[in-house]
Amino acid sequence: MTDHVHDLRSVREATDRLLTAVAKLDNAVLAEESHLPGWTRGHILAHLARNADALVNVFEGRPMYESATARDADIERDAGRPLEEHLTDLRDSGARFLATTEHDQDWSRTVELRNGITDLAANVPFRRWVEVDLHHVDLDIGYELSDLPDEFTEHEIVFLADRWSGRPEVPPVALVADDGRRWRTGSAGDPAVTVSGTPAGLLAWLAGRGDKGASLTTSGGPLPELPPL
Repeated sequence: MTDHVHDLRSVREATDRLLTAVAKLDNAVLAEESHLPGWTRGHILAHLARNADALVNVFEGRPMYESATARDADIERDAGRPLEEHLTDLRDSGARFLATTEHDQDWSRTVELRNGITDLAANVPFRRWVEVDLHHVDLDIGYELSDLPDEFTEHEIVFLADRWSGRPEVPPVALVADDGRRWRTGSAGDPAVTVSGTPAGLLAWLAGRGDKGASLTTSGGPLPELPPL
């Protein structure tokens, strides 16, 4: 069950973790490649700031981004800024997002995100939490998938397993964590493949991060290839 109040508190905590970690970097490190192909660490920080503003647009009934071209141009424009400018922008944009969520509103209403995707307003705080914490991992500065809060990892596994459910190009898959938790994903029918491993390993496969599932074990067939996020 979605708890937007809890998720907003988690967004604050994840943002504080990110800001504390990024403040220890320097301009040269920001210009280096991140875990995301084609993006420096500065690109990720620019994206996170502009995503916060884009989610303000969502809450206020405007298009999330003016266009895909404008989104990409804004990230490219801001990627090469000095560390202090990135930190200020991250703090300020994050504060604007949180301030918007403090307004009286109908959390059960449907809002429109990017590319025509719709969701309940109550789910948007978790989406922001995903942006902050997963991109913190993507920065490649020592924060790993295994460092993510357990509740985040489970929630994101559920979210991504649901995302790949009903996809004909993904066979029915049973997901089994080493602590006994189970999920399923892929097309309808009895699972043809069972994928087992740590929650962090399962998340790595579902989200296309880290070792992308190389640490997992499978039975009933090879590890299926997932579409890009």
